[in-house]
Amino acid sequence: MTDEERKQAAEALFAKWTSKSMSELQSNVSPDFARELGALALDNVFAKLWVRPGLDLRARSLLTLGMLIALRAEDELKVHFPIALSNGCTLAEIEEVIYHATAYAGFPAANCARAAATESFRKQGLID
Repeated sequence: MTDEERKQAAEALFAKWTSKSMSELQSNVSPDFARELGALALDNVFAKLWVRPGLDLRARSLLTLGMLIALRAEDELKVHFPIALSNGCTLAEIEEVIYHATAYAGFPAANCARAAATESFRKQGLID
């Protein structure tokens, strides 16, 4: 795949994932400050990693959730929970990732992820 093909694939994937959560996250960001961050993410994360062969989107989502839980990246988790669902992960699998994180990232990180998941899934009407 050429660089241009990877970029086009990444843009298509990103468009598929565009969600209310993602636009809410961006609403807190100044369009004039560090404006190149989005392009860097598209080029370095999506075009170089998410569209690579070797792992399907579901597996990449599960890995991403685990790493974001370990980092306690609450805002990013709120964006990636719906992405994980759109990539074929189930609520039960996402719960298991959170449970599994207790052993490797700690209970506080897993509890933070639980709160982010609860907020995200409530907004989507998936849980009470």
